[in-house]
Formats: sequence, structure tokens, C-alpha cells
Amino acid sequence: MKKIALSLMTIGLLLAFYPYQSKAATVVTPSSSVVSKPADSEKTKVLLNRLNEINAMDKSNLKVREKRNLRKEVLTIKNELKEAGGYIYISGLGLLLIILLIILL
Repeated sequence: MKKIALSLMTIGLLLAFYPYQSKAATVVTPSSSVVSKPADSEKTKVLLNRLNEINAMDKSNLKVREKRNLRKEVLTIKNELKEAGGYIYISGLGLLLIILLIILL
């Protein structure tokens, strides 16, 4: 029991004195609203259509090399879509904080 209490206190102190970067050091310039480009949306539609075509294919008749090429193509398409946006990244600590707030409230 003492080890658990000591461990919790140590963790609490380590988290309390965790060095944060000051906001004064970072300069944030206000930016205008982001407008999606029509070319990007058309490009994403084309990429999504190609992904759907690949998923609908009958891959049982393909050779190993062809399957490998399809896998590489799918990975490149997913990376291009990832770079285009549409994903929200939440850090582990942020997720933990959100869960704790939901539980407490």
C-alpha cells in the first residue's frame, strides 16, 4: 500500500513540474479562413474512386507481384489523402484528459 501511494505521489510531482513551453516564445499570426481548392476536392474524389475500385477487385486471380503493386498503390493513395487533410490527431495525454473530463462532468 505504501508503494502505491509513493508511486502516485511521485507521478503527481513529475506531472506537476513538467516543463511547458511558454506561450510568449511562440508568435501566432492570425490567418484567414481556409478555403478548400476545387482541384484538391476533385483530386480526392479521383483517389477515393480508385480506392473503391481496388477494394472491389477480385484479387484471388492476381499474381503476387500484382498484389504487391496494388498494396503499394493503396499506401501511396492513403498517404496523399492524409497529406490533403481531413484527419485530426489527438495526443495520448490529450485523449486521457478528455476522457477524465467526460468522466468527471
